[in-house]
Amino acid sequence: MQLSCESSQRWCMGRAVWISLLWLGALSAAPIEAVESPPVPVEAASPVLPPEALPLEVPVTVVRGQGARPPPVAAGDFHIQVGQLADVPRNSATELLLLAPGVMLANHGGEGHAETVFIRGFDAGEGKDVEFRLNGVPLNEVSHAHGHGYADTYFIIPELVDALHITEGPYDPAQGDFGVAGTVEYQLGLKQRGLKVSGSYGSFHSRRLALVWGPRETGESTFVGLLLRQGHGFGPNRAYANAGAMAQGELAVGDTSRLRLFGAGYAARFSSAGVIRETDWVARRLDCGPSEDEQFFCLYDPNQGGAAQRYLGSVELMTRLKRGGRFIQQAFGVQRQMRIRENFTGFLNDQTPPVGEPQRGDNTEQSYTGTTLGLRGRYTPGITWWEQPQPLELGYFIRSDTVHTRSRRLRDRGGAPYLTLFDNEVRVTNLGAYVSGKLLPRPWLLLRGGARLDSFLFGVEDQNRPEEDRQGARIPSEAIEAYGFTLSPRLSVEARLTPRLSWLTSVGLGARSSDAAALSDAEFAPFARVTSAETGLGYTAGGETLTVEARGAVFATRVSQDFVFDEEAGRNQPVGASQRVGAFSMARLTLQERVDVQASVAWSRASLPASGASPWKLFEGTVMPYIPGFLGRLDASVRGEAALWGERVGWNVALGHSTIGPKPLPLDRFSEPIFLFDAALRGRWKAVELGLTVENLLDARWREAEFNYVSNFRGAEAPASLLATRHFSAGAPRTLRGTLTVYLDFEEEHP
Repeated sequence: MQLSCESSQRWCMGRAVWISLLWLGALSAAPIEAVESPPVPVEAASPVLPPEALPLEVPVTVVRGQGARPPPVAAGDFHIQVGQLADVPRNSATELLLLAPGVMLANHGGEGHAETVFIRGFDAGEGKDVEFRLNGVPLNEVSHAHGHGYADTYFIIPELVDALHITEGPYDPAQGDFGVAGTVEYQLGLKQRGLKVSGSYGSFHSRRLALVWGPRETGESTFVGLLLRQGHGFGPNRAYANAGAMAQGELAVGDTSRLRLFGAGYAARFSSAGVIRETDWVARRLDCGPSEDEQFFCLYDPNQGGAAQRYLGSVELMTRLKRGGRFIQQAFGVQRQMRIRENFTGFLNDQTPPVGEPQRGDNTEQSYTGTTLGLRGRYTPGITWWEQPQPLELGYFIRSDTVHTRSRRLRDRGGAPYLTLFDNEVRVTNLGAYVSGKLLPRPWLLLRGGARLDSFLFGVEDQNRPEEDRQGARIPSEAIEAYGFTLSPRLSVEARLTPRLSWLTSVGLGARSSDAAALSDAEFAPFARVTSAETGLGYTAGGETLTVEARGAVFATRVSQDFVFDEEAGRNQPVGASQRVGAFSMARLTLQERVDVQASVAWSRASLPASGASPWKLFEGTVMPYIPGFLGRLDASVRGEAALWGERVGWNVALGHSTIGPKPLPLDRFSEPIFLFDAALRGRWKAVELGLTVENLLDARWREAEFNYVSNFRGAEAPASLLATRHFSAGAPRTLRGTLTVYLDFEEEHP
C-alpha cells in the first residue's frame, strides 16, 4: 500500500506524531540507568500512600502492598494495572483493551452489541480469535449465531476492573480455545474500600448510575457493584438501556485456604442504525433531514437491534501447600440468551419470493441460547532441585456447552421470519490439560515452556434439513458428530542483557475449535491450527518516584483456517489459510502517582497466501480486508491538588488519543484514517467529586466500520446494481457528560 503525503496530509501528520512519540519514549528511558534500586515491574513500583495523600481518588488506583507481577512469558505478555489510567474517558470495560498495543475496537451494532476487536493483525470479530476470561471464567460462546466465539464484555463494570492480563499470541500453555491472536483476562478487585455512588448525564440524554461498595472490614476481593445505563443514542434508532450487577466475596477456610464466590447478572436492550451507502449520503437521498449531519447519522431499516441476558457464577478454592506450593480449584456456570437483528444488503438475497411478489428483504435474525458448565484447576507443587525452587504448574480445564443457535431471514414488512438459514442444537465438550515450567541453566538465561493437550467433541442436531429428498419424505433433522484432539507446545527464551533489559523470543502452537455450522459427520480434528513466533526487547526500571516500562517486538503468525466478514450472511465466513507479520512498541511512565502516561504504536500486514505458496513468503499474497495496518494510542493522566478558599481540592486532567491508519477494503479500496481525542477533567472536595468528560473532542465525522460490497436499499421492486460501493456505520460525534460522585463510609476521610 502506497500513500503519499500529498494525498493525505492528516494521515502523514498523525504518523509523524507517533514516530516522534517513539523517539521520546526511547530517550526518556536513558536517565533511568542512574537509579540504584533493583529492577521492579512497573505495576509493582508505585509507592504505597495513605488515601488522604492522594489528590484524587478513584477505584483501582490506590496500591496497598502490591506484590510483583509474574514475569512475562513473551514480549507481548502484559500484566496491566489500570491504575491512574482509569481517569481516561471510556464507555465500557471493553475499551480497557486499548491499553495493550496494537488493539483497535469497532462497533457496527449499537451500544450493547459486542465490540469487534482488531489485535495483532487479526480481525478477531467479536471474539473468534481472542480468548476472553473474567476471573478465570470463559466468556467466548461456541457456535454463536452471530459468530463463533462471540464474547460480550459489555456487562463488566469498569469500576471493578483492577487489572488485565493480556497475552498477545499463543505462548502460554494455560491459553486455550480461541487464543489464536491472544488471551484477555479481566481481573476484578476494589482497592478503595467504602461506598461510592456516581451519577452522570450527558449528550443525547445519556444517563449512567454506578454504585460500588467494598466493606471496610474485608479485603479488595470482596465487593458489590451495580450499573444502570440508558440513552437515546447519537442518532435515530440508537437508543439503549441495560443494567448489570456483580458481587464477590472471599472468606478464609481454615488456616491455609480461601474461598471466593462470584456472581453476575445482566440484561440489555439496544437499537441499531446499521450501515448506509456512501453514494446515498453524498447525494443526500436518505430519508432524514437535508443537512449533511442528518444524512450522515441516518439509516435505512429501523428494525435492527438486539437484546441480551446473562447470568454467571463461580466458586474458587485456593489452598496454600507446604514448601510454597498452591492448589486452585474453580467451578463455573454461565447462562446466556441473545437475539440480534441486522440488515447489511437491503433487498438482494431473497432468491425465491412468492410468485408475482417482490423480494421480502434481507433483515437477518440471529438468536442464541446457551448454558456453559465447567471446571478449572492448577497445581504448583513448590518443588526444589539443586537447592533452587523450580516453578512447575500442572493444570486442567473441562467445559461443556449446550446451545441452540439459529439464523433466519425476516420480512421487511412486519418482521415475520420467512426463511431459516440454519437451526442447530449443539453440544460441545472441551477437555484440556497443560504442564508448564521454568529452567535457569545460566544466571542470565531463563527458559519457560510447556505443552497443552485439548480434545473437542461436537454433537450437532441440524433442525433445518429438507422434508423431502430423492428417496421421498424424510424427517427435517439430522445428527452429526465430530471429534479431534491437538497438542500445542510452547517455548519462550529470555536472555537478561542487563539488570533492566531483557531479550525475549517465543514460539507456540494454538488452536481454535470449529463452528458447528461448518462441521461434517465423523469429521476428525474439528479445529484450526495457528503457528506463531515473536522476538523483542523489554526494559523495566523504577525507583521511589519514577518508573518506566518499555517493550518492542516483531512477530509472524500463520492460521490454517481463517474467516472474513461476509455481508450476505451477516457474519464471518471461512476463507482458508492466512498469515500476518507485524511489530509493536509501547512505553509507560509513572511519577509518584501524579503522572501516568502510556503510548504505543503497532504495524501489521495480514494476507491470504496463494495455494501451495511457501509459508516463509510472509509478505506475499492477497491483503485481507478490514484490518488496519497502523495503530497508535496515547493515554495520559495528571493529578494534583490546589488550595481553594482555604480548602484542599484535588484535581485531575486526562487525555486519550487513537490514530487508526487506512484499512484495506475489498476490491482494492481503502478506508479513511481516523484521529480521535477524548478528555476528562475532575475536581474533588472532601467526599464530593465533579467531573466532565468529552469524547471525540474535535467533533470529527468518522466511520466506526466501513465496508465495500453490492447492496440494494432502494426498494423491493428496484433493480439491484451490481456495482460495489462503500458502506459505513457512523461513529459518535462530540459527546459531553457531567458526573457527580459521592464517596461514603471510607476508612480515611478526605480533609
